[in-house]
Amino acid sequence: MLGPAVFMDGSTEDQAQELRIYFKSLGAEISEEKSQKGIEDDLHKIIGVCDACFKEGNESEIETILNDIVSIMILVSPTDRAENLILAFCEKLTKAPGFKLGLVCLKALWLLFQSLPEDSPMRYHVYYHLVQIARNVDQVKAVYGGIDQLKQQFAPCPPSNEQMQKLLRLLHEVLLTCKQGEQAAAVMVELLGTYTSENASAAREDAQRCILAALADPNTFLLDPLLALKPVRFLEGELIHDLLLIFVQEKLQAYLKFYKDHKEFVEHTLGLNHEQNMKKMRLLTFMQLAETNPEMTFETIQNELMISEEEVESFIIDVLKTKLVRARMDQGGRKVLISSTMHRTFGKPQWLQLRDLLVAWKANLSSVQEGMKSVAAAQMELAAKTKPTLTH
Repeated sequence: MLGPAVFMDGSTEDQAQELRIYFKSLGAEISEEKSQKGIEDDLHKIIGVCDACFKEGNESEIETILNDIVSIMILVSPTDRAENLILAFCEKLTKAPGFKLGLVCLKALWLLFQSLPEDSPMRYHVYYHLVQIARNVDQVKAVYGGIDQLKQQFAPCPPSNEQMQKLLRLLHEVLLTCKQGEQAAAVMVELLGTYTSENASAAREDAQRCILAALADPNTFLLDPLLALKPVRFLEGELIHDLLLIFVQEKLQAYLKFYKDHKEFVEHTLGLNHEQNMKKMRLLTFMQLAETNPEMTFETIQNELMISEEEVESFIIDVLKTKLVRARMDQGGRKVLISSTMHRTFGKPQWLQLRDLLVAWKANLSSVQEGMKSVAAAQMELAAKTKPTLTH
C-alpha cells in the first residue's frame, strides 16, 4: 500500500512516473514509462486512469494520490492544455462512487480551486464541479456561503453571464435538494436578475421554476418581490402568474376558486400539493386579516379560514410558531389579540403607514424630551430654594 509521502519528493517528472507505476499496479491501462511528449502528456494519461484507485476503504491513500495530481496540475496550469486537463480531472472526481470517496474528491477539488490564481477563468469550472460533488455528499454548506460570497470569490475574474446563469441554476437545484429553501430562493432571484428587458422572454423556464419553488416551499411567505422581476412580469396573463398573484394578495376563497377551475394545472402540470397550498393560504389569509383587525374572534377565524371550531386553537399555535404574527390567545374570551404582523405586500400604502408611524414616534420623543427638560428645570429650581444659607 502506498504511504502518504510517496510522491512528495523528487521532480515533477519523477512524481508523474511514480503515479504511472502506481496506476499500472492497479491494473490501469497505462505505461510505466515517461511520455516523450513531456509532463502534460504524462498528466493527461494519469488523469485518464485516476479513477482506478476509487475503492472504498482506501480513502487516505486516494487523498494523497489526488493531491499529488493537483500539485502537478498547478505547475502546468498556465499552458494551453491546462483547461482540458482540469476539466477532465473534474469530470473524473464528480463520478466517484460512495459517500467517503465523495468527501475525498471534494477535498481534492477544493485544494485545486484554492491553488489556482484568483484571476484564472478555470476557477469557475472547478467550482461548478465542486457544487456537483457537494450535492452528492450533502456538503453544500462547505462550498457555498451565500450570494455575496459567491460574487466576491469570482470578482477578480467574473464568469460570463451565461456561465453565471448555469451555476446559479445548479445551486438552486442543489439547495432545494438539501432543504435550504431560503438560500435557494435568494439564488433564484439572483438568477432572474441576470436577465434584462431585452432577453427576459428567454428566462421563461427559470421564471416558472422560481415561482413554483416559492409556492411549494412551506417556509416562504413573502412572495411580493417576485412580481417586480422582469422574467416574472413577462408571464403576466398566464395561469402560473395568476396563481402567484393569489398567493401574494388574495385570500383562501380566491385560491379555492382557482383550484376548482384549474385542478389539473395545479396538481399535474405544476405538481403542487393542494393540501400544502391550503395550509399556506390559510396562514397568508390570517396575516392579511391581522393587518386591519387587531382583535379577531375564533368565529371569524373559523369562517374566514374554513376550519372547524376544534381546529382554531391549534391553527393559532401554528401561526405563532412561524413568528410571522405576534399575538396572544384569549381562550376564555375566544379571541386573538394581535400586536404585530408581517405584511404580505409592501407597496405605497405600507410606506405611508411606516412614515406616519415614524412621524408619531418623532412627536412622542419630542414630547418626552420637553417633559424631561421641564422636570430637570423644576428639580434645579427646587434645589436652589432648599440650598442652606451660610451664616457668619
